[in-house]
Amino acid sequence: MSELSVLKEFVRELSAPFVGREEEAEVVVLSILSKEHGILIGEPGTAKSAIVRRAAELLNAKFFKYLLTRFTEPSEIFGPLDIKALEEGRYVRLSTGKLPDAEIAFLDEVFKANSAILNALNTLLQERVLYDGFTELSVNLWSLFGASNEVPDDPEVESVYDRFLVRHFVRPVSEDLWSELLKRSWAIEKEIFFNGSLHARKLLDMNDLRKLHAILYEVDLSGVEGRLMRLFAVFESRGIHLTDRRKGKSLKLVAAKALLNGRRVALEEDLMAVKYVAVRDWEDVEKVNTVLAEELKTPYKYLRDLNEIKSNLKELHNYVLSLKNIESSFVDTKFKSIARELEITRGKVVSIMRESQDPQVIKAGEDVINLINNIMELITKRR
Repeated sequence: MSELSVLKEFVRELSAPFVGREEEAEVVVLSILSKEHGILIGEPGTAKSAIVRRAAELLNAKFFKYLLTRFTEPSEIFGPLDIKALEEGRYVRLSTGKLPDAEIAFLDEVFKANSAILNALNTLLQERVLYDGFTELSVNLWSLFGASNEVPDDPEVESVYDRFLVRHFVRPVSEDLWSELLKRSWAIEKEIFFNGSLHARKLLDMNDLRKLHAILYEVDLSGVEGRLMRLFAVFESRGIHLTDRRKGKSLKLVAAKALLNGRRVALEEDLMAVKYVAVRDWEDVEKVNTVLAEELKTPYKYLRDLNEIKSNLKELHNYVLSLKNIESSFVDTKFKSIARELEITRGKVVSIMRESQDPQVIKAGEDVINLINNIMELITKRR
């Protein structure tokens, strides 16, 4: 397996135990590959900590995890003071097993930390140096991941939020995956009970990661720089502001996306990684995706339209099911009207598939057409 193709395999292995978390796995790998920090925002129970922990396990990296509150003491995160050293007039933290000793870290509810911890994190995230007023300690931290249920609006926290280059908004799995979610969750519970842990193929370690990270700086970005400048301008015109820090680091994530796609030359499609840099809150997710769809001709708009059609068809399917056993001329007339609308919808879906020619869009379109066929079958049987 080549040094770049193993990255795709790593993403697949990372997402393997989870349902509907392929994008989250890619986000984590992009963050780690670029040696940047990431923030996962969403409701509890959406596998945020689990997927980061699995990434650390797959890399055999030193891992640290902690849930922060405003009462959390710096010593809980950075290690307690060495009392013996204090008696000798030295200020030393015992950091073994704490954040300064970790390579991959996960801080849950990171924005609920108090000022002392947030101030220390500012320097730690930016310079990988722990400074607590008395000493400076260089740390081994490769990537730190934070998690939160909400976007911070406190100016004191804004600087910390900006230092998470990669931002991803995590949604619960969609209804069509609930059945698979139940099966997979039960399988995981049994595997942990009987084996003590989940099976994992070890594809990379931290030494391999360091080599891949070095290759990142060899990626040819000359073909996308102008397009990226255009995206910045369009974002700004739509009210999506990126700080200079985020603009400057965005090429790093584009290079990581190119490597993940098995290339050392960045193409326009790799600019899709910019969506993780540009978003600030939930409202930005739709706006950023729309800009990228318009500027890069991505399948996002087509997929969004198909998802909307599919959602409406599911409601219609339930409606038809509720009426199929009712003998009434009104229902007969209603079903005839529904059948005509379904044929019109089928034509729209086929047009979307032809216009896009994207495999992902075509697959989504086929799923929608199958749903249309199911509803038509219910109507036909009634006749």
